[in-house]
Amino acid sequence: MKNENAAQLGQPVSQTRSFMTVALIELWERFGYYGMQALIVYFMVQRLGFEDSRANLVWGAAAALIYLAPAIGGWIGDQVLGTRRCMILGALILTLGYALMAVPTTNTWMTFSALGVIVVGNGLFKPNTANLVRKIYEGDDSKMDSAFTMYYMAVNVGSTFSMLATPWIKDHVNAVYGANLGWHVAFAVCSVGLTIGLLTVGVLRKTIGHIGSPPDAEPLRMKRLLAVLAGGVVAVAASAVILEYRDLARAFVYLAGFVVLGIFFHLIRTSQPSERAGLIAALVLTLQTVFFFIFYQQMSTSLSLFALRNVDLEFSLFGARLWTWSPAQFQALNAIWIMVLSPVLAWIYTRAGSSGKDLSIAAKFALGFAVVAAGFFTYGVAGQFATGGLTSSWIMIAGYGLYSLGELLVSGLGLAMIARYVPARMGGFMMGAYYVGVGISQYLGGVVANFAAVPEGMTDPLQTLPVYTSLFNKLGVAAIACTLIALAALPLMRKLTATHHAHQ
Repeated sequence: MKNENAAQLGQPVSQTRSFMTVALIELWERFGYYGMQALIVYFMVQRLGFEDSRANLVWGAAAALIYLAPAIGGWIGDQVLGTRRCMILGALILTLGYALMAVPTTNTWMTFSALGVIVVGNGLFKPNTANLVRKIYEGDDSKMDSAFTMYYMAVNVGSTFSMLATPWIKDHVNAVYGANLGWHVAFAVCSVGLTIGLLTVGVLRKTIGHIGSPPDAEPLRMKRLLAVLAGGVVAVAASAVILEYRDLARAFVYLAGFVVLGIFFHLIRTSQPSERAGLIAALVLTLQTVFFFIFYQQMSTSLSLFALRNVDLEFSLFGARLWTWSPAQFQALNAIWIMVLSPVLAWIYTRAGSSGKDLSIAAKFALGFAVVAAGFFTYGVAGQFATGGLTSSWIMIAGYGLYSLGELLVSGLGLAMIARYVPARMGGFMMGAYYVGVGISQYLGGVVANFAAVPEGMTDPLQTLPVYTSLFNKLGVAAIACTLIALAALPLMRKLTATHHAHQ
């Protein structure tokens, strides 16, 4: 289909141009998502009046649903509507979701329904966008690792600007107009970002017109589209109910995990012998990714609330004040570090690949966990640099730097791992299954964050500081345990990879 459609355009489209179009809409989609994520826990605590524990678990459950939905969205892209169409439809629904967050109300059902719309939109958008990148570079492992690393950088370009912008917009509008309108104006900006992304793809649509799954090559069937939209409405309502009731959320997340794990084993059991080693390797690395994202979820939960209560918001050097951030803006450090480190790692991967010295993905995962451990121990020693319960903002920069390098080594290559080991006919579903693993981790991350949930009424930084640093040190120890497990799995991964390549 690829060559045939390219010929219809009159000339072949370069891989780079196709990749840039997909990366641009991903950039704007992440602008919207992370702009919302930067504020959502603060919004629940400060605007909706939730306790820390409820805010952590509600956002953990919402993040889980947002990442569980791609398992279905990937299948819809593969078999029903088409990969390319699902990417665009998902972006349209996400635009609506952020617009609903902008409605100035404190009604929790409205907030949960808006999050439900975001769940559906992300379910259609996320796996199919990643699957398009896979289709662009199919068959070239070194280029694929580099492409997904740069794709990950595009994610973080969008998130950097939004995580710096939305907290500032919220504070500025609240200060000028009051009535807490700033929260909703900031969410509206997220919706505007998605609109820009959709317009960009509209202008550059010819560069991806030849890429997609088989349904993309057929005329759009309205019955299928209406069925998907009707299912989306049901999913929005179900998501809102799940977010309202804590026990239901827990049961749903765990059930989804067991179902996808069962499907994974079924696919391995029924696959061709030539496919089996690659699928087992993908399962091992997906399970490792689940552990990583428990650490990742701390960024928008425990680390976010730590910045609110125990970090000096001023950046000073040799006694001179440089600038001041709001607590939510510290989350942008993750994306800034990713942008700095992504091109360096992409260059290293390409250089090492051309000389035959590239580390395996499994080895990169083990190294990533070790670096994450160092990052959490950095946060753990924050109390040693605290004055009056407030630690230096530079500690956050150092911790986020280590944490972000670990993220690139694990999460940044997670999609490349699926693209490399999974047969093309299962690509969309397996991208979705990968995100199910991420979703379960997000919920578990909220559960872990509650070990540092500050009791209501505790406001003294000297009391809250040891609550957070104790959790961060324990997370550092857990990351070391994950490193040892990943190292122990290396011989198995070498064997599986060798078998997989022998059958390709």
